[in-house]
Amino acid sequence: MLDRYFFLCYNVPKMKDLRYLQLWDAYAPLLTDVQREICEKYYMYDLSLSEIAEEKGISKQAVSDALKTSRELLDSYEEKLHFNEQNQRYSLAVSFMMTDVTRELENFKSLHPEFSREMDRIIKKVTVGETVDPDEEEN
Repeated sequence: MLDRYFFLCYNVPKMKDLRYLQLWDAYAPLLTDVQREICEKYYMYDLSLSEIAEEKGISKQAVSDALKTSRELLDSYEEKLHFNEQNQRYSLAVSFMMTDVTRELENFKSLHPEFSREMDRIIKKVTVGETVDPDEEEN
């Protein structure tokens, strides 16, 4: 999933496409192999309907129909399961929590400068997600 966010940083799709990319992330396994492949080429690789049709040896209309059906299915799955909505809420809550934790660590660091090095290491781990070996000695 991380590679999709990296992809999005450099290829800003229309908001509608972003929504379907998120739904595709959540529900792609529920689509047929053909629907999944067409959606991937369209949303992930930004291929046009014509390019996908040519690559798959089918008509542009068949690609359009497959995308339309896939969108309807993705919408239907989200309407019933709400997985993507819950995931977004969870991600936002975690983001707020990490901001609060980082703020508290910075406050502790300013109140206790003698722990500055340790706090910097922990803050780096919290904000960057790096794994820091607690037995690792710093130079």
